Amino acid sequence: MDGVGMGLILHHKSLGKVFEVRCLHIPVNDRTPFEGLVQTVENTIKHEHDSSPNRPIYLVGDSFGGCLAVAVAARNPQIDLLLILVNPATSFAKTPLQPILPLLESMPSEFHVTVPYLLSFVMGDPLKMASVSIENNLSPPETLQKLSDSLTSMLPLLSELADIIPRDTLLWKLKLLKNGAAYANSRLHAVQAEVLLLASGSDNLLPSRDEADRLFKALKNCRVRYFKDNGHTLLLEDGVNLLSVIKGVNMYRRGRQRDFVTDYLPPTLSEFKKTFDEDHKLFHLALSPVMMSTMKNGKIVRSLSGIPDKGPVLFVGYHALMGIEVSPLYEEFLREKKKIVRGLAHPLLFGTKSESSRQELSRLDTVSMYGGLPVTPINMYRLFERNEFVLLYPGGVREALHRKNEEYKLFWPHQPEFVRMAARFGVTVIPFGCVGEDDVLELVVDYNDQKNIPGLREWIESINKEADRVRDSVKGEDGNQDMHLPAVLPKVPGRFYYLFGKPIEMKGMNNLVRDRKSANDVYLRIKSEVEEIMSYLKRKREEDPYRSIAQRALYQATWGVSAQVPTFEP
Repeated sequence: MDGVGMGLILHHKSLGKVFEVRCLHIPVNDRTPFEGLVQTVENTIKHEHDSSPNRPIYLVGDSFGGCLAVAVAARNPQIDLLLILVNPATSFAKTPLQPILPLLESMPSEFHVTVPYLLSFVMGDPLKMASVSIENNLSPPETLQKLSDSLTSMLPLLSELADIIPRDTLLWKLKLLKNGAAYANSRLHAVQAEVLLLASGSDNLLPSRDEADRLFKALKNCRVRYFKDNGHTLLLEDGVNLLSVIKGVNMYRRGRQRDFVTDYLPPTLSEFKKTFDEDHKLFHLALSPVMMSTMKNGKIVRSLSGIPDKGPVLFVGYHALMGIEVSPLYEEFLREKKKIVRGLAHPLLFGTKSESSRQELSRLDTVSMYGGLPVTPINMYRLFERNEFVLLYPGGVREALHRKNEEYKLFWPHQPEFVRMAARFGVTVIPFGCVGEDDVLELVVDYNDQKNIPGLREWIESINKEADRVRDSVKGEDGNQDMHLPAVLPKVPGRFYYLFGKPIEMKGMNNLVRDRKSANDVYLRIKSEVEEIMSYLKRKREEDPYRSIAQRALYQATWGVSAQVPTFEP
């Protein structure tokens, strides 16, 4: 990290619950040359590898540490390493501070005290660093006071940097940076490791944004997450959680290969609050989702009480435009049932071919964090085997990226893809429907329009050319699974309505495993129930006095934002 481990101070607790953490410490007066430091790290890596040869080793290199990590990886291609480079100093030769570096060498020792002040404000965003310890639920005046106190408390720490970084040490560090950057850059071609590069867009110490472009092309297996508003000290700034980033990009694994089923790490409470109490809060507030389920006696209730508490459970339903219904569903299951729903999705969503060197954290990272995994028979088999809650959309991409005037139309394939496997494991199948997309989004340019636009047509063909084809064997409309990005316009938000139908117990129905006709009958029954549920919701929402966002806003202004807004009587 930074030699004394300060870069991990906000992350070591969460990382320590998942990894065995080691931190390289370089004493202030240490004068070990760069190759000596490489050897030190290398010896540790080899010892860990010899102790546990089947476990991957993660090397987190922040700034200068990025040069060390690259160098070690280049020299040890036979060891299973994953590099996480945070604004790596491989770009040191292009730093905007180059003109003042000769001045530092000639500066009298009594003036070196000004250098830490200069570097501290160049390296990071003081406001983001001061915001780390401030709670999110404070009023604006309280937040301002806390921020002021935090900034004030940082000043003595900055003055102590003069003692931590004496002039001779600073000059030695700069020499190490120069040598380390040259050493690492000369060996980029030899790096075989999987690399995750975290780059800041407002790094005033190093040109990290441009370096991300360069390394993305130069390294064989490099992915980038770009933080456009952060400074050089990314890991010390508010809103960045290293473990969350690792989980979101599916880079956590226990063995040589990533296992989407067993390597999955559920979100922590802090990650849940970050996602649903901050990032998605306004979206969910605008939708004001109504969640209903059906008890065994057929009674519809406004809760998830009709959902079993134990798996295996398979939810089968309608996929709304661009999958906008998934996030509220995940939140409600976590809040009420304390359950992760493992969503089976198109493999392209978990690939890297469409990523760029300016790839920011995205909704796809959130899908992975909350249990999403590629839809394959083996993944479904293993999830049922582990008694998980599983979410399946038989209509897939064709349904989620439907054309104009196709909302609420099912595009399920003709063969019963999931029924026989559900019968084999005695799964409880729950058909469900969701309506509301027509109250939220308007589809402006659909797939048919885009295929007639030069340039856009070629782009669609290119992203689908090498993508995994989920349904190549399915002919006709139901098999058309081309990935694309439809153009939509937001509407004044209406409301989302979910209804989970009466559970269908597959236990004791082993005959469906071999009896294709009976399995198909059950499949058609499930599909019919999903269609009936959506017809019911479309009809009943007309009775909701709070379908309009204006009425909901008035209700919440009266009773509080956290109050559950009423709806129609089931």
